[in-house]
Amino acid sequence: MRPADPPVPDHARAASRPDGTGSGAGTVGTDRGSHAATALVVGLGSVDRGDDGVGPTVADLVAAAVGGFDDVRVVVHEDPTALVDLMAGHSAVVLVDAARSGAPPGTVTVHRLGPDSPALAARTDPGAAGTHGLGLAGALELARVLDRLPPRVSVVGIEAAGFEHGADLSPAVAGAVPDAVAAVLTCLAEA
Repeated sequence: MRPADPPVPDHARAASRPDGTGSGAGTVGTDRGSHAATALVVGLGSVDRGDDGVGPTVADLVAAAVGGFDDVRVVVHEDPTALVDLMAGHSAVVLVDAARSGAPPGTVTVHRLGPDSPALAARTDPGAAGTHGLGLAGALELARVLDRLPPRVSVVGIEAAGFEHGADLSPAVAGAVPDAVAAVLTCLAEA
């Protein structure tokens, strides 16, 4: 069961073309957004790995909510190492990802950072995984070191219960999707 579409903030309304191209939003697995968009939403994760699919799920609902806004681009990526280049040129970025912090599954948190914020606790040695072991915090810190971190970055994390291959979202994480969508829309409204 999919949650109802969240309300759309009035600040970013714009017309889209009838075929959906050229609009400020994409759909899961598709990048239809304008590269000149000022805000970027990235759903991180893999839809076939249990709660790791929450980032793409939230991104899909955000894309539907901001469908015609020329100033918002919505994309989905599995690998956070692409973020350094992907974030370039955007004034505000909202990243959505499954988290493991020890909080109860389904807990939604928002962390805001920018070029002058304290460093994140990032794994600096990716080990045998190479750049694939870098992770979200490592990618953001790499962007900071390269002076490519946008002025406003928000990370919407949803505490995960499991990452089993072929599994759906856990009930707690699926129940948190509307709150995560609302958090992303709030971050966009503040951008």
